[in-house]
Amino acid sequence: MDRAALLSQFWEKGWVRFDKDPVLENWLAHAIPAAYAAIIDPENAHWLRYGGTWFAGVNALPNDSTGALAGGPPLHGNAVDFIRESLGFGDLAWDRAQISVCYPGYPRPAPDESEALFRYRRDKDAAHVDGLHRAGAERRRFLREHHAFILGLPISAYSKSAAPFTVWEGSHRLVGDALRAFYADAPPECWSEIDVTETYHSARRRSFETCPRAELHASPGQAILAHRHILHGMGRWQEEATADETGRAILYFRPEMGSWEDWLANRGP
Repeated sequence: MDRAALLSQFWEKGWVRFDKDPVLENWLAHAIPAAYAAIIDPENAHWLRYGGTWFAGVNALPNDSTGALAGGPPLHGNAVDFIRESLGFGDLAWDRAQISVCYPGYPRPAPDESEALFRYRRDKDAAHVDGLHRAGAERRRFLREHHAFILGLPISAYSKSAAPFTVWEGSHRLVGDALRAFYADAPPECWSEIDVTETYHSARRRSFETCPRAELHASPGQAILAHRHILHGMGRWQEEATADETGRAILYFRPEMGSWEDWLANRGP
């Protein structure tokens, strides 16, 4: 798929997949050992959740702001070129990647979650929009982070039914429209303190009703890029699923972008 077609799909569906890339594979040769070292590091043991079926690994990869690991190159390749040149994020600083590893049996209930929360994780993939954080006993939603996008880089081989990354295609437009209308009369410096729960839940319901759910699969050396407003989650580990003995492992980058106004816009900065 050429660059124009990729860009068209990104704005229309909210995601694109990039073919295997030797430049990215060279980066992975350094990132994969660092990722698996982080997974077994006792300091990261708290990230193993849901009966040992998911290692959440938020910001657990020890990369620097160029995406480089010790002794390795900066993060580069076709997906990064697309992000910088086609989406306009030329001066982006990379966050420390999440190391998301899923194992057979996901999802299992956690001892501290309600039956309703478990059902939502099991039946709706715990679908959410990044940046809209839950707060307080009533789990109200507030806009607390402004990620530029979601970039997923698989580091293990796994089948399509092994806890796939899921998206509701086109939901980024529905969610973005709802949030732009909601915040239209409030100054950006106040957005993080305004309760957006009802608007968010309404947009999420309409996304479930009108947007097709897609299970996105990729192999090491490929990349998946998703829009920052897209409703997304993680599907169940199906009975027939297979994966490397290391589990279904994906690195996720969600770097911050420059301003709240840019985050709210449909396109890049």
